[in-house]
Amino acid sequence: MTNKAALEGGPDDLPVRIVPIASPGEDLKVPHRGGYEHFKPTSRQQDGPQERLTVYEWWERTEIAE
Repeated sequence: MTNKAALEGGPDDLPVRIVPIASPGEDLKVPHRGGYEHFKPTSRQQDGPQERLTVYEWWERTEIAE
């Protein structure tokens, strides 16, 4: 079974809000519009379509260097 996370916060136009995660508990870096949206895990959970998901909260954006 693939671990998944629910993303909360960040840009309104982020295309997906449920994403696969490699290792539960580690920060996520999601590519978006020429940069990365960074999310940190919280202690909260929410119901997903098939399983309980850990909620990850947006905390910053970084730009991709050209």
